[in-house]
Amino acid sequence: MTTPPSFDAPGSRHAVEEGSAFTPRFDANGLISCIAVDAHDGRVLMLAHMNAEALARTLETGEAWYWSRSRGELWHKGATSGQIQRVVEMRTDCDQDAVLITVEVGGDGGCCHTGRRACFYRSVSLDRSAGRAVLRPTDP
Repeated sequence: MTTPPSFDAPGSRHAVEEGSAFTPRFDANGLISCIAVDAHDGRVLMLAHMNAEALARTLETGEAWYWSRSRGELWHKGATSGQIQRVVEMRTDCDQDAVLITVEVGGDGGCCHTGRRACFYRSVSLDRSAGRAVLRPTDP
């Protein structure tokens, strides 16, 4: 078994924004946001969070691992549902506090715990007459 990658602390602004070292900036809870996008059509599938161990496992295995904030544990996406996310590419944003993974989804292709393909299945708009935000379904 190989040694999982470790992550150095971020360096200078220039090093973070222009350098070649991946030095993720985890938040105060030790997490980094991760957006998963479908490799075949570019659809945003989900937003989740990774701690250093989940990020390292994702890099090491080529499959998406996340940190479940609600359960307080590592979560290998698809381990029970069969919806394994095979990582095709990982990118980081300019200040390395978020990652974007392009994935091929196994099983039935779903990602959301509600049974839908993607977690972003409702639009948010302002109902001016009621003076509040409302949700409207975008997927059948």
